Amino acid sequence: MLGGVDVFKINLNMFSKSAEYALRATIYIAQKSSEENKLGMAEISKAIGSPRPFTAKILQQLTKDNKIISSVRGPNGGFYITDKAKKMPVRAILDAIDENDVLNKCVLGLAQCSETKPCPMHAEYKLIKKQLIDLFENKTIQLLAKEINKGSGVFNNLK
Repeated sequence: MLGGVDVFKINLNMFSKSAEYALRATIYIAQKSSEENKLGMAEISKAIGSPRPFTAKILQQLTKDNKIISSVRGPNGGFYITDKAKKMPVRAILDAIDENDVLNKCVLGLAQCSETKPCPMHAEYKLIKKQLIDLFENKTIQLLAKEINKGSGVFNNLK
């Protein structure tokens, strides 16, 4: 129970598939790569359980300006993440793929929902939303990768 709402009974797809795969890909790359050990598209795609063309599109967005993921073309090329990028908050991933509004929109998807014209879940979800924003702004990419490396988390649906 959080703010009077049983968050485990809310079965809403909060993120698009693009956002889910972008989060997974970034965590996987942070976990497995370095400037000396770059990862290929096929490996990333398989590891995160995403179709290759979809993974390519997501990585294209994440490598724009080498802000989050860096890439090198050629025979020794591939994808990696710098130490500086690993220290970025997870929210940076959502920003990179233009999904930053997902944490700010109405839980019921109503455009008119506001403080003055709230939806039926507005007051309770406002508390949850603040916690989600704090989570995505305070958790770093590096921290999530470390949790996976320790074995205390999963990041794909593969058995």
